Amino acid sequence: MPVTTNASKPNAAMRWTLMLVGVIVVFGGVFLIKAIFAKGTNDFFDHMAQPAVTISATAAKQDRWSSTDAAVGTVAAINGIDVTAESGGVVRSIEFKAGQPVQAGAILVRLNTANEDAVLKALESSAQLAQVQAQRWQALGRDKMVSVDDVQTRTTAAANARAQVEAQRALIAQKTVRAPFSGVLGIRRVNLGQFISPGTAVVSLQQLDPIFVNFSLPEQMIGKISQGTPMHASVDALPGQNFTGTITAVDPQVDPATHNFTVQATLPNPGGALRPGTFARVGFDLGVERDVVVIPQTAVSFNPYGNAVFVITKMSRKAGETDPQGKPLTGDKFVVTQRFIKTGATRGDLIEVSEGLKPGEQVVTSGLLKLRNGSEVIIDNTVQPSADAQPAVQNR
Repeated sequence: MPVTTNASKPNAAMRWTLMLVGVIVVFGGVFLIKAIFAKGTNDFFDHMAQPAVTISATAAKQDRWSSTDAAVGTVAAINGIDVTAESGGVVRSIEFKAGQPVQAGAILVRLNTANEDAVLKALESSAQLAQVQAQRWQALGRDKMVSVDDVQTRTTAAANARAQVEAQRALIAQKTVRAPFSGVLGIRRVNLGQFISPGTAVVSLQQLDPIFVNFSLPEQMIGKISQGTPMHASVDALPGQNFTGTITAVDPQVDPATHNFTVQATLPNPGGALRPGTFARVGFDLGVERDVVVIPQTAVSFNPYGNAVFVITKMSRKAGETDPQGKPLTGDKFVVTQRFIKTGATRGDLIEVSEGLKPGEQVVTSGLLKLRNGSEVIIDNTVQPSADAQPAVQNR
């Protein structure tokens, strides 16, 4: 019989080993080639020249601003009430139109006075009789035919009768509701034939010219503001309009809960544009001027972690710089650097920079979202954002 050997077993193991090594070499080579291409691609994009960004720019300017402060307040009428009836009764006539201006003393509502008029006539008759009797007893008293006490009793009775007549006339007058001051009426709240009780509101009446603006300031401002200080106010309902006036009252008491005190300003309001209850933004000049560095508000990136601007710097190009198409670039270039700043007061389109910027430094005013540190820019000031300390709304 032939002799069997194990010579084939090592050959099979060797083949499997060689196959595994080959697979590793093939796949390793593939991944190595892919890594080399990826690194080359990344190096290309990392060193590829970025196209310059077109922006507008302006130089930080030094200006002289007067010290101002601002607050929020509420517009209030000089006189504003709900006109009420002093006496109860049935509405006999309504003699006003809702929303119309009225003069002081104008009749608004008349109540039924038929019963009161009848009582008045009776009282007038009694008063007339008491007066005649008093005169008769006075004549008898002069002739010593009656006592002085009797004369005084009759005279007092006549006076009481006259007083009752006047009281009844006053009661009848209360049945006529009049405007206590000049102003503008609101919506009527009673109807013809309605029975109203004393104190029932008939209509709202507001005096609109002049008008108050009440606002609060922190206690640190007590020594900085006084009566006669000029102020201005604006309301959201009338964009672009400013109303000027003066501070006419400063509350001497500070609220212990908020540590604020109340200030009242008076503004002319001939057209009645300002209405009571309106939210108002108030600004006033403290009279002290100071030097400030100002830039347009559009140049500032307002962020929770700090406000920043892009400052433009003129730099020389490095040798061999090319554009995205590979063409060589020569001459100087403008590069932006982001810088954090501290901002202060605003005035119109301008904002104060208290730290981080010097007068004359150029900052980007538009196109901020396209920029990053080191970006090259092209300055095109053909169109500039508004940068006016007192902007006005244009009629179009």
